[in-house]
Amino acid sequence: MSREIVRPFLISKDDEGSYRLTVRETRYNSQNYPIVTSTLQTEVFATATSAKAFAKDHFRAEAGQFATK
Repeated sequence: MSREIVRPFLISKDDEGSYRLTVRETRYNSQNYPIVTSTLQTEVFATATSAKAFAKDHFRAEAGQFATK
């Protein structure tokens, strides 16, 4: 597994063309190995911009914390 830092917000497009937001949390175990927990949000968004706005309003996301798939 890579030691690359995982961006905490993933915006991906589903099969219907809608956008989904996944919130990722990174913790480290006693050997300093990263453990990433991902939680897909129930909300569905028409655009990636609206998904980013939701993350900023509800999770205090900042620019540079988003990844796309």
